Amino acid sequence: MSFINSIKERARQAKKTIVLPESLERRTLEATAQIIKEDIADVILVGNKEDIEKAGEGLEISKAIFVDPMSFEKMNAYIDLLVELRSKKGMTREKAEDILKSDPLYLGVMMVKDGMADGMVAGAIHSTANVLRPSLQILKTAPGTKLVSSFFVMVVPDCTYGANGTFIFSDCGLVQNPNAEELASIALSSAKSFENLVAEEAVVGMLSHSTKGSAKHPDVDKVLEATRLAKEQNPDVKLDGEFQLDAAIVPSVGASKAPESKVAGKVNVLVFPDLDAGNIGYKLTQRLAKADAYGPVTQGIAKPVNDLSRGCTAEDIVGVVAITAVQAQNQ
Repeated sequence: MSFINSIKERARQAKKTIVLPESLERRTLEATAQIIKEDIADVILVGNKEDIEKAGEGLEISKAIFVDPMSFEKMNAYIDLLVELRSKKGMTREKAEDILKSDPLYLGVMMVKDGMADGMVAGAIHSTANVLRPSLQILKTAPGTKLVSSFFVMVVPDCTYGANGTFIFSDCGLVQNPNAEELASIALSSAKSFENLVAEEAVVGMLSHSTKGSAKHPDVDKVLEATRLAKEQNPDVKLDGEFQLDAAIVPSVGASKAPESKVAGKVNVLVFPDLDAGNIGYKLTQRLAKADAYGPVTQGIAKPVNDLSRGCTAEDIVGVVAITAVQAQNQ
C-alpha cells in the first residue's frame, strides 16, 4: 500500500474533523467532495452556505458542516475566549468580533482551540505567515516543543533508500536559518513526525557539505553542535552527523565515509542545515526523481494546523487533510 493510501486508511479508522476555511476556493471544494466520498474526515467549511454551494456547483459537498460567521451560535463565546487569550496584546471585544467575523483563518483556529475541529488546513490562497499567525497566537506550541517547523514527506518511486523510498525532509518551508539549538529541535520533532506518519523507526541524518570532519567551516560547526544537542536531549533517537547526502542514505558510501556510524547509509529523516538547502533539495527530488511531496506539514503546534502551497492541487489538499487527521489521532 502506498504511503498516502496508508495515511487515508488510518484516517478512516478514527475519523477526525478538519476545518477548511478557504471555502470559496474551487480546489478546496473539489478536495472536500473527495474527502467526503472517500470518508477520510468530516469537513467544516467556513462561510455563507449559499455562496459556498454556488462556488462548488456540480460538486457533492452537502455532507460538509457549514459554519456561517454571521449566524454561528458559538460566536459570542469565541469572541470572549479570543479577548481572554490576547488581552495582554490589546485585544478588545470589538477587535475580536471584527477578526472572527471577517477572517476565516482565525475562526478556523478558534474551532480547533475549542475542540469543534481537530485540525485545520489552509494556504491555497493565503500566505504561510497568515496561516500560522493565528495558530501561534491562539494554539501556541506543543508541550515540550520550543520551535514550530515544517517538513515534507517525500515518496520516491523505485527507490531502495530510506524507508523503501519514503523520507522526511526538514525544514523545507518555515525556519530560514536555524541556529544549532533550533536545528536540534527540528531534528527531534522530525523523528517523531516520521514515526507517527510512516510507522517505522526514524533514522535521522544531520546534513552538511561535510562528512565527519571532511571540511572545516562555521556552517559545519553548527551542524555538529546541533547533532550533539539532539543526542543529549534524546539519546534514544537514532541520529548522527554531520553527513553529506550520499553518506547519509547510500549504505556503501556511508560505510566508506563514516565507518563508525550506526546511522550512516540508513537515514530516512533528512535534516537540512537551512531553508535554502531544504527547499532546493525537496524540489529537486520532486522534479527530477518524480517523487510525491506531501507538505509542507507543520510540526510543533499544540494542535495540527497545516499550510498548503498556493500552487497546490485538490489532490494535494486531500493528502494534507489525511495527514492532519492522523496527526490529530497521534495527539
